[in-house]
Amino acid sequence: MAGCAPMTLTAIGVGSAAGVQHTMGGISYRTFTTPLPQVRSATLASLGRMGIKVDSREKSAEGEIIKASANGRSIEIEFDALTPNTTRMRTMVRNGLFMDAATGAEIILQTEKGLGHANVAQGS
Repeated sequence: MAGCAPMTLTAIGVGSAAGVQHTMGGISYRTFTTPLPQVRSATLASLGRMGIKVDSREKSAEGEIIKASANGRSIEIEFDALTPNTTRMRTMVRNGLFMDAATGAEIILQTEKGLGHANVAQGS
């Protein structure tokens, strides 16, 4: 068990430093101080750079959902407009029966890079 502690601390440190929050189920979240249309646009550009195919886009009660796929993975990205200037982004990536939190986190990080700023509220 002692051998696992450094890896756990490293993983927590990397995730916290990047501002991406994870659930036990492998879902990644991040809240941006940016309107939903800008976050969506940055996400779509990021998916294109990553070579991830967008399968569908649909409106939801809170905002919008993008469904995509890459190399056997199904990807769902949900945007919630918390305020006109604040958007919560959730990514869920499945690889068969398993969750792929690393890919979900990378989509979020690439979206932030595409936005070109670090106006991020953590812990949401």
